[in-house]
Amino acid sequence: MVSDDELILAGQRVASRLWVGTARYPSPHLMIQALEAAQAGLVTVSVRRLNLQAPQDTFLDLLLGRFPILPNTAGCYTAEEAIFLAELAREALQTNWIKLEVIGDEHTLWPDPEQLLLAARELKRRGFVVLAYAPDDPIVCQRLADIGCTAVMPLAAPIGSGQGIRDAERLSLIRHKLAGVPLVIDAGIGSPADACIAMELGYDAVLVNTAIAEAQHPVLMAEAMRLAVEAGRKAYKAGRIPRISYARPSSPMEGLPW
Repeated sequence: MVSDDELILAGQRVASRLWVGTARYPSPHLMIQALEAAQAGLVTVSVRRLNLQAPQDTFLDLLLGRFPILPNTAGCYTAEEAIFLAELAREALQTNWIKLEVIGDEHTLWPDPEQLLLAARELKRRGFVVLAYAPDDPIVCQRLADIGCTAVMPLAAPIGSGQGIRDAERLSLIRHKLAGVPLVIDAGIGSPADACIAMELGYDAVLVNTAIAEAQHPVLMAEAMRLAVEAGRKAYKAGRIPRISYARPSSPMEGLPW
């Protein structure tokens, strides 16, 4: 059945609005179970962690042909490094899709705006479909959109922190300013409630890794995240009531005997 709420990126249908990472799982077997429970629309893999010449030496052989793979440039600190890894991934995995990450600080893992924009511009010139991990900065996100990134992926909180949605107003501002641009919350999600809020803000998808991989029961958490994303999207589409500063009776006052 064709949905009237499909997520289309670069002309391709992405089957789910929950995207999942592949790091930090207790075992590859548990990772696969969690990805299946999540029904992940995209599965991100760090190019640095893979032996692209011998996928059987890593978990890559468990993913190929089974899940839609989105390679990323995690661990890069310069545009030059990120571009090199993107080219490596394109040649080895036969995909021009790349999740672009360029980090500016090893402790916060915060994106480096200058290097990020340089890399995004060059990768677009080379024909890549760029999905860019960004700070929750409206100006940086706007410039990434102007460059032509297929999706802009602002963080909700530092990577792996589990702090959740720290600044909903700023994320709402980004959503408002970039109307029509695919936006994905990337980093900081700690619970299904966070994922649901992100979707209620109007974001097109969420990317979750640590909150699933390091949960006490990763498979159950993956299922919970999937349901939360679905609920949040439906809530956004339904349209919530406005917030008001006073009470309003839910039953009509007309017809009361006094």
